[in-house]
Amino acid sequence: MSSLELLKKVRKIEIKTKGLSRQIFAGEYHSAFKGRGMAFSEVREYQYGDDVRSMDWNVTARLNAPYIKVFEEERELTVVLLVDVSGSRAFGTTKKLKKELIAEIAAVLSFSASANNDKVGALFFSSKVEKFIPPKKGRSHLLRIIRELLDFEPENKGTDIGEALRFLTNAIKKRCTAFLLSDLIDVDSQLKPNFENALKIAANRHDISVISVFDPRERELPDVGLVRIMDSESGKEEWVDTSSKAVQDYFNGWNEKVLLSTQQCLRKYKIDSVSISTNEDYVKGLIALFKNR
Repeated sequence: MSSLELLKKVRKIEIKTKGLSRQIFAGEYHSAFKGRGMAFSEVREYQYGDDVRSMDWNVTARLNAPYIKVFEEERELTVVLLVDVSGSRAFGTTKKLKKELIAEIAAVLSFSASANNDKVGALFFSSKVEKFIPPKKGRSHLLRIIRELLDFEPENKGTDIGEALRFLTNAIKKRCTAFLLSDLIDVDSQLKPNFENALKIAANRHDISVISVFDPRERELPDVGLVRIMDSESGKEEWVDTSSKAVQDYFNGWNEKVLLSTQQCLRKYKIDSVSISTNEDYVKGLIALFKNR
């Protein structure tokens, strides 16, 4: 992509998503995420009606009088976008490619965060962490993230969500709001998520939401006869008879098991999530994610 073409695409996404952020998402984002981070402010003597769960037992014992901890809402949050840039993001059979949809969603989240004076960072991952853009404020910083989303070419094609989550846990010490944007296809031989342990640790430290982006043809195999298909991450190619009932049953069964095990994993660790297809309006999906928190 030439510099001029990239500039035009970045500007187009900025105009579209910045407008959506101002008109629709700014209030939804604020109500969904503000107040989730509470910072310690002071201790004071207990007053009738105070929540006993806020008691500071060390100070209470030392002064021989009941004291509670006072917290205040953190006015600024740190938002980190964990973006899957593996080979499968270049797939798309409807309105747009998965990577184009991911770029728009990431831009909406970035501008919504910026409107609330939050810092925004991004982490691009494949089977390794490909690039980390530390959280900052400012329009030029947000445009850099969008530009990288559109034009970034990873070194690897595979997917390792666990590696991205481990990097987040180690790199961001203060609690942050993180959005994982991926198709979530990262399972073991038993079709269980490879990233469960990393997710468990990261979710204890950070506020994580998952946005699963997929193309409808990835979940429903069309009956188009004998076709040659290629795995975009491994590069493996083979001929497949899509008219075969056995092939259809295997494909559908595999997808159902992967979806079920992934959803169970997210629910287990109380991770808010939404699935958005390349042929759907992502506005509805994001509003649903915000309202369900």
